[in-house]
Amino acid sequence: MTQRAPGLAPARTLWSPEAVTHQLVHRPEAFVTPPSRSVLVGLVGSGIGPSLTPPMHEREADQLGIRYLYRRFDLDDLQLPAEAVGDLLAATRLAGFDGLNVTHPCKQLVLQHLDELTADAAALGAVNTVVFRDGRAIGHNTDWSGFARSFDRGLPDVALDDVVLLGAGGAGAAVAHALLTLGVGRLTMLDVDGERARSLADALSVRFAADRAVSGDLGDLEPSLAAADGLVHATPTGMAAHPGLPLPAALLRPPLWVADVVYRPLATELVRTARAAGCRVLDGGGMAVYQAVDAFRLFTDVEPDVERMLAHFTELVGEPVPDARVS
Repeated sequence: MTQRAPGLAPARTLWSPEAVTHQLVHRPEAFVTPPSRSVLVGLVGSGIGPSLTPPMHEREADQLGIRYLYRRFDLDDLQLPAEAVGDLLAATRLAGFDGLNVTHPCKQLVLQHLDELTADAAALGAVNTVVFRDGRAIGHNTDWSGFARSFDRGLPDVALDDVVLLGAGGAGAAVAHALLTLGVGRLTMLDVDGERARSLADALSVRFAADRAVSGDLGDLEPSLAAADGLVHATPTGMAAHPGLPLPAALLRPPLWVADVVYRPLATELVRTARAAGCRVLDGGGMAVYQAVDAFRLFTDVEPDVERMLAHFTELVGEPVPDARVS
């Protein structure tokens, strides 16, 4: 168990704004000088109980001598709507948090509550990391870089001429940006909300060639996949709280490769079904680790050890390193 530094209040008092203020005034060195430094962050989203992001962060902080507290704010457990993300952001900011990770279904809803967006977050219209600094709430997106690094390591030699992306929400926007950055020739984005897919395609066409980002309705899934090299799934389907297969199993056939962003469980129904059909598969574990690496750096201004964080994930999930699970 992590030992608290001499003179620091117990962890539970960090929830009190008055206690945080007292510590900052009377013991500021305890918050800024390793190994006595203290970092307090949280995760906001729905069905986040199985998330491995909190223990990944805390394990790496232990290795670096940082006192690191990571709290979950599960909207389901709190019986709050997704629109409450603004209230949670304000409350954690007041309580002295250093930042928040934000996940489904709040990555786009949180935008209106922030003071500033990085260029990537603004372009994507989605935020998964909020840093409280100098009195401002700054929105970042580490999902896109996390997916890009995982994909580059896990599926480095697959064809990228024609790819279908299923899901155009917060995660889908990040993945779309990553895929086009990686060199996908034509990306077809499909979503249950056709207008959301069209809006994403329009936004991406500003940053990339217009003919590289196109949209469609779910009814276009079968013909789109028939000509595609790969499929990327970026909806909540397959999560522990949302089990199931996001498309008919008959549409999965080699040489189609399949990537899933869901990682709890790691072997989603899509991953299992695609692998059984003979497709090359990339699960969501690598993206989870690499986005956590970037978020940890933003929260702490300390560079984490990437290989060590992959090892943390492997130990926590009880399965092999995620971005090596390609078949």
